[in-house]
Amino acid sequence: MDFSIPESMQGILATLRAFIVREVYPLEPTLLTKPFSELVPQLKAVRQQVKALGFWAPQIPRAHGGLGLSCLEYALVGEELGKSPLGHYVVNGQAPDAGNMEILREFGTGAQQERWLLPLVQGDVRSCFAMTEPDHPGSNPVWMGTRAVRDSGDYVLSGRKWFASAADGASFAIVMAVTDPEADPHRRASLFVVPTDTPGYRRVRNIPCMGHAGDDWASHAELVFDGCRVGRENLLGEEGAGFAMAQARLGPGRIQHTMRWIGVCRRALEMMCDRAATRQLAPGDPLGSRQTVQNWIAESRAAIDAARLLVLHAAWTIDEQGIAAAREAISLIKFHVAGVMQEVVDRAIQASGALGISDDTVLSWFYRQERAARIYDGPDEVHKAVVAKRILKQHGMRLPPRDVRNECPDR
Repeated sequence: MDFSIPESMQGILATLRAFIVREVYPLEPTLLTKPFSELVPQLKAVRQQVKALGFWAPQIPRAHGGLGLSCLEYALVGEELGKSPLGHYVVNGQAPDAGNMEILREFGTGAQQERWLLPLVQGDVRSCFAMTEPDHPGSNPVWMGTRAVRDSGDYVLSGRKWFASAADGASFAIVMAVTDPEADPHRRASLFVVPTDTPGYRRVRNIPCMGHAGDDWASHAELVFDGCRVGRENLLGEEGAGFAMAQARLGPGRIQHTMRWIGVCRRALEMMCDRAATRQLAPGDPLGSRQTVQNWIAESRAAIDAARLLVLHAAWTIDEQGIAAAREAISLIKFHVAGVMQEVVDRAIQASGALGISDDTVLSWFYRQERAARIYDGPDEVHKAVVAKRILKQHGMRLPPRDVRNECPDR
């Protein structure tokens, strides 16, 4: 693997880096102190600039209206975008829309793509992904209570979902529901596109997380499907293929998440270094003169660089050998990078003192919002078990029958 940045990407990365600092960083104080909805008009203007630059939807093929970057190329872009909580949003590469675009692009019919994918890629609508349920553990994604029952050519959905990110204001949800409870565990569920104005669909609330319920895109919702009827044309792929399609969504999605986390780490490290160099404990006595702070900086830099190379290798493996070959690498980066990010952000807050826990800097947002990184897309413990079992199997350990819980769900 060549670890150098391709020449074709250097100009893109430099332009994006300057654009994020100039146009996106100034929006962060509003994000931290006011409802997200108040930012939407300004974000629309910034998005128009992104389109003019030609960087819109970088993860989507040109044939569908995107920039057409490979997984590795988009990983490099995602690192720059991840330095701001708004970075991916301004290029229309934000979760959960980016993952839903992938599902619709890969598995949607022509009619489904025209109705739902095209407006999503163009940024005219938003979407959400409804899989996790309050009554069933997310670490066992093949066990869920939401049902989709066939009735006169339609499907009727009934059940509860939660942590459906960005459901507030979404035009449609991609919903996983059980269509055949007697089938093999991995063939029980199917995916459906459910417009949010469908009778029986209800957003109960935005779930408060660490004291912040959020709104619009910056929120996580609890949903109820109460006799929610959709047509056969709303079924994605074939019946019973929901789990496989959701898993296919996860490989590139985890690259995008983890490189965004690397961006978070780099921004936090920059802020820690600026604080250490300029904060005076006494005249002529900077915070950075303390060995403990120097250790934090050195250890953070080493951890970030190592994590970054691990993610880039996983992205390269996907591009060169496919998602199946990268499965172990994807699990490794998911839990490792999440842990590195949490540690680096915590150090940056500690170095910043009381300022670090205030909403005067973006560190507080990173701390609140990104703690969930060790939980969503499969908790760290599940990913570690997946990796360890594969390693032990190579050493001759005989494993018990496959535990269906050791899969890694996405919200």
